[in-house]
Amino acid sequence: MSMLLKGGRVYINGAFLHRDILIDKGLIVLISEHIEASPSVPVLDCGGKAVFPGLADVHVHLREPGFSYKETVRSGAMAAAHGGFTAVCAMPNLNPPPDSAERLRAQAVHAADAPVRVFSYGCITRGRSGEAVAPLAENAPYAVAFSDDGSGVQDERVMERAMREAKAAGRILAAHCEDITLVRGGCVHDGDFARAHGLPGISSASEYAQIERDLALAKKTGAAYHVCHISTAESVALIRSAKRAGADVTCETAPHYLYFCDELLEDDGRFKMNPPIRSAGDRAALLEGIADGTIDMIATDHAPHSAEEKSRGLEKSAFGIVGIETAFPILYTCLVKPGILSLNKLLELLCVNPRRRFGLPLGTDYSIWDLNAAYAIDPKDFLSKGRATPFAGWQVSGKCIATICDGKLVYAAPETHTAK
Repeated sequence: MSMLLKGGRVYINGAFLHRDILIDKGLIVLISEHIEASPSVPVLDCGGKAVFPGLADVHVHLREPGFSYKETVRSGAMAAAHGGFTAVCAMPNLNPPPDSAERLRAQAVHAADAPVRVFSYGCITRGRSGEAVAPLAENAPYAVAFSDDGSGVQDERVMERAMREAKAAGRILAAHCEDITLVRGGCVHDGDFARAHGLPGISSASEYAQIERDLALAKKTGAAYHVCHISTAESVALIRSAKRAGADVTCETAPHYLYFCDELLEDDGRFKMNPPIRSAGDRAALLEGIADGTIDMIATDHAPHSAEEKSRGLEKSAFGIVGIETAFPILYTCLVKPGILSLNKLLELLCVNPRRRFGLPLGTDYSIWDLNAAYAIDPKDFLSKGRATPFAGWQVSGKCIATICDGKLVYAAPETHTAK
């Protein structure tokens, strides 16, 4: 496929330059201030628009196989393209879980039909049971990394063995850190909101205690360790200290933790996720962790459920919200426009750092944005099967008008103008 991206402000090595980009047969042929292509080449009008590398999300739930009523690989990948993402890493809490080479190869078959690049996590333990380490060496060629996301590995001996085997296999171990003995049936952060509304709380220690254990194991084993969706001030402090001590550790947080605190909760399933939205102090610590580089990337933890599963209020709804279609506009509106983050820093968090850490190829991948477009987030516009988001109705700036993956136009907003 040939295509000319015309007149955009292209992000190149940390700077925005007015450039045209000529693509032919999936490859970048030329980047120049002015390109005149053959009349037969379609032109995508990028005048006044920002042209970013394709965004990358290392933490999404695509629900297939086993839970296709919530999401499929294809619907999730279409949602990713709508959000400007061209690479996503799919978590393994599936049925059957991808704990063998055979099951991971089956995942690759689904991914081959997706409009964006889909990479599969392999399970840390067999059946994600937390009891016996999966055959990581055999599974490594088919897995971008290993995780038991959705649950933490409770047994320290199992986690140590998994770290040693992941290191030998040359793969990152990405941990959902949650000590189930400290959760105690909670549904929201164990703070003022929980107490005021008589709801069972989830302690911060349920997250950071397991991170502390794992960081010691990572230091002992030399494993490449990644912490999923951190939400507490203590987690930030522990990871900061481990990095300063030279540990091979990275971490992510998610957009909802960077804006909301438990003071802003509503008794609605769209505010329920795991880990939960924490206190204002935790939010401030996360923002500080982003500013000083402790937090390496932002991932969405895109976790779609059916409308019924999210209709039961905070206490009884399923954990998880969607986020891949709203991540950039929310972060741009709430962090970049007020001057909390630079746009360059946001692109590092959403593209550069996740690709570098997880070895995700970029290729001819772009997302094109109208940063001046103002609109309200409407879940009816989502391409995901999931609709539950705490950002519904929010006024935001920044709209994805087109996404290109592997040189192919995989998403175009209705107003996107192409011509020959």
